[in-house]
Amino acid sequence: MDPRLVAFERLLNIMDDLREKCPWDKKQTFETLRQLTIEETYELTDAITDKDLESIKGELGDLFLHLVFYSKLGKEIGAFDVDDVLNQICEKLIHRHPHIYGDVTVQNEEEVKTNWEKLKLKEGKQSVLEGVPNSLPALVKATRIQEKVKGIGFEWEFREDVWKKVEEELAELKYEIDTNSDNIEEEFGDLLFSLVNYARFIDVSPENALAITNQKFIRRFQLMEQLIQENKKDIREMNLQEMDVFWNKAKLILKKK
Repeated sequence: MDPRLVAFERLLNIMDDLREKCPWDKKQTFETLRQLTIEETYELTDAITDKDLESIKGELGDLFLHLVFYSKLGKEIGAFDVDDVLNQICEKLIHRHPHIYGDVTVQNEEEVKTNWEKLKLKEGKQSVLEGVPNSLPALVKATRIQEKVKGIGFEWEFREDVWKKVEEELAELKYEIDTNSDNIEEEFGDLLFSLVNYARFIDVSPENALAITNQKFIRRFQLMEQLIQENKKDIREMNLQEMDVFWNKAKLILKKK
């Protein structure tokens, strides 16, 4: 028997046992699991950012458990079971990949994405943007919005034009700041949105890029704190110029690693 099927059946059986015998698992609902699923997803993204393959494996297992758990809850109320969940995604994938399971021919990845969005509209979607979750973090949401509209051809043609838009938005933000207007927040958002757009044109994930920068800053700042402590100084009593000396030392140390 296929070891993949054996492993999946084992997880399903364990889920049945937990739901029947474990006091904690017996109390869980869709609502109580929701926040835990969000946390598990973020833990997976942390592992991916850290390029920690062992942690990625573990976090994927945690998410598999949640997916099986939701399927179990669905079965208990007669709404759906794991068979329904898996078969529905299989049917969706077959339908949205006519270049594999049908007679459609595509030349590249972009044509696949375009066909995907057009097929979704044919399925009854009223808007290309219907599939963008409201609760997505803003940076991720901006990326998804732009990817969605690109799928139906609403897209800049040249990278240089996108950069001009970034510069335009930056100038508008500076004007609003200089005039102390009430539109600063809105213009700042426009600038971020245009930067996200440009990131797509240079094949950079804004979310990943910012996550990497956040981690870099944390490592550098914590090393700076360590160096300050080793020099018997109190960071709370130092000015910016004094801290900057240790910041630069931390920067050099980390660059050599």
